[in-house]
Amino acid sequence: MDLFDLTGRVALVTGGAHSIGLAIGVALAKAGAQVCFNCSSEASRQRGIEAYKAEGVEVHGYVADVTDEKAVQALVATIREEVGIIDVLVNNAGIIKRVPMCDMSVEDFSKVIDVDLIAPFICSKAVIPGMIEKGRGKIINICSMMSELGRETVSAYAAAKGGLKMLTRNICSEFGGSNIQCNGIGPGYIATQQTSALRERQADGSRHPFDQFIVSKTPAGRWGTTEDLVGPAVFLASKASDFVNGQVLYVDGGILAYIGKQP
Repeated sequence: MDLFDLTGRVALVTGGAHSIGLAIGVALAKAGAQVCFNCSSEASRQRGIEAYKAEGVEVHGYVADVTDEKAVQALVATIREEVGIIDVLVNNAGIIKRVPMCDMSVEDFSKVIDVDLIAPFICSKAVIPGMIEKGRGKIINICSMMSELGRETVSAYAAAKGGLKMLTRNICSEFGGSNIQCNGIGPGYIATQQTSALRERQADGSRHPFDQFIVSKTPAGRWGTTEDLVGPAVFLASKASDFVNGQVLYVDGGILAYIGKQP
């Protein structure tokens, strides 16, 4: 299945030291890519390197702020010198602040927009010239179900992810003729360390109310895992998706297709 072979490709996964970014980075490396990741601190970089080693892969880790255009340009230049021109960019770095809209400060709203929307613009802008030079490229934006739906307390996140969906389409429109494919992955509710408390059984053996809510809304009847995202990521990074462009692939167990059970 050489359609999915990434041998010789150079990939950059932003925020790739843990969780979804780590899982995608490991998958790309096991498919043959030379994987680079960035994070916000040296301590996080070291933890990331060890996490990849535990999965049996060697990677290149860097410290860089994805909201700082000069820092990103320097990162891309360093990767070009040390590893090669970037073939695959995964815009994974992101944050969320769960605050009711009328209680949210403009500063907090702007911070979410900066990390979740402006940073993918900065990173994509930095790698596209090299992709044009090579005659190919793949950009994968980690979108969200909130690219399609709203929910209480996530006004900034939903606005950013909705914008990221449209940035995905616009990059496709502008650079598809340069053999650059830009697509998104929209994770559903993914079981990570950050959500573990929401999935613990209660003292009476029942599910946490939020856990009940998610499982009831998901036709698959479970939370997703980071492993559920790696196949779609390898597909969108590989030549198997060369005629797929401007799409968001929702990996949500069917939530967006489902109205829910009748009471």
